[in-house]
Amino acid sequence: MKTQVAIIGAGPSGLLLGQLLHKAGIDNVILERHTPDYVLGRIRAGVLEQGVVDLLREAGVAERMDREGLVHEGIELVCSGRRIRLDLKALSGGKTVMVYGQTEVTRDLMDARQASGAPIVYEAENVQLYGLKDGTPYVIYEKDGQTQRIDCDYIAGCDGFHGVSRKTIPAEVLSHYERVYPFGWLGLLSDTPPVHEELIYAHTDLGFVLCSQRSTTRSHYYLQVPLSEKVEDWSDERFWNELKRRLPGDVANRLVTGPSLEKSIAPLRSYVVEPMQYGRLFLVGDAAHIVPPTGAKGLNLAGSDVCYLFRILDKVYREGRTDLLEKYSELALRRVWKGERFSWFMTNLLHDFAGSDAFDRRMQLADREYFLNSEAGRVTIAENYVGLPYEEVA
Repeated sequence: MKTQVAIIGAGPSGLLLGQLLHKAGIDNVILERHTPDYVLGRIRAGVLEQGVVDLLREAGVAERMDREGLVHEGIELVCSGRRIRLDLKALSGGKTVMVYGQTEVTRDLMDARQASGAPIVYEAENVQLYGLKDGTPYVIYEKDGQTQRIDCDYIAGCDGFHGVSRKTIPAEVLSHYERVYPFGWLGLLSDTPPVHEELIYAHTDLGFVLCSQRSTTRSHYYLQVPLSEKVEDWSDERFWNELKRRLPGDVANRLVTGPSLEKSIAPLRSYVVEPMQYGRLFLVGDAAHIVPPTGAKGLNLAGSDVCYLFRILDKVYREGRTDLLEKYSELALRRVWKGERFSWFMTNLLHDFAGSDAFDRRMQLADREYFLNSEAGRVTIAENYVGLPYEEVA
């Protein structure tokens, strides 16, 4: 098989890139090592920046999102017992966010891929990448016991942190930056109405809390827990009781509880690899960077990577602008590091850190008082939360 772009990974970033390329008349093949059901079974966040919303509309996959997604104009932060609403729309010059689950984004993109007839191969095993530096890249994989080869012009590595794409790049080429946090998030998904119409981020003496949602009938709640905790030790009853303990009384009194649909503990870390390209291989999304979910940036940073790579490839094929290829990593990383900084900032602002001394705790309190009680501080949080603008590719 021969194609123009081989995409490794059929998560939302790989599917979105494939859809944009297909609409632009650029041939592409997507390889995914798992089944469609496995991909859809990944429970992830669902707060979309305006830039990603616009990109999904450009890709022609936004009909259900625009019909069922929830536009949010603000978020609420709870600190020292005070509930403070940040009017995102007013503070950011009119921007909002869309609450629409990542699973639903993926489902819409899968449906669009199938309707387009563009090739996608699930359960592609032993994927290997070759010819990245000599200008003749190709991909080898196994399917149903048969070895297959795809010759291509470029490869997009959208296969996540544990995928083959980043591992194919020689170790001496890459620089890794990482911060591991000493706690995790215990999350519970339930078919219960959200406790509040907007997301609530709460700092408490018992640990951080996030009250999130997927729809008007499905909620996702998170508790900060030590990394030593095991999810099997948390019954639904124990989770709900602890959540009520950490929420302000008026919020806890409105909480509707119910059986969990999914429950898990996710460790938190920040990670970036540089550069995000090697020859004709381009890393996208989790293959190149991980953020703690506090800033709602994971899927959104992947979306900005997709935007930059698509704009560059579109100009390469339409205008012969191969000079733009070497700009991908620089463009993507500038926005990645800003997203990493904001996620790191929100994590440090709202969590309790075991072992922190009195000075650290006072500085954390001073940060909360400044950023939540001054117009400039609230603007800073709002403009980062809704998403900083993409740079032009030129």
